[in-house]
Amino acid sequence: MDAEPVYKICTAREWAQAVRQGRYTGSAVDAKDGFIHFSTARQAAETARRHFAGQSGLVLVTVDPALLQADLTWEASRNGDLFPHLYGPLPTDAATDVRPLPLGDDGTPVLPEI
Repeated sequence: MDAEPVYKICTAREWAQAVRQGRYTGSAVDAKDGFIHFSTARQAAETARRHFAGQSGLVLVTVDPALLQADLTWEASRNGDLFPHLYGPLPTDAATDVRPLPLGDDGTPVLPEI
């Protein structure tokens, strides 16, 4: 399942700090859950709507799973759908693209075509 990119939504501030450190250790929610949450292209819009509505200053980080130093674990979550989780830090050089996520009129982050 690791052939396709996975996506992380986080604040631009968190990502900028990660770039300075060379690794992203996750958001407060990630730390609480013990892993970094990712979404597939198909899951990203619903993740943005459910967990990031009304939050400005977000970015969408595209990650190549082949560049990770730890394996992704695919685990059942929302409606039994398998979500990629990373048990370890995300090296920032595994990111292939980072794009800002503006808010739409309804307050939901607007994802670019992925």
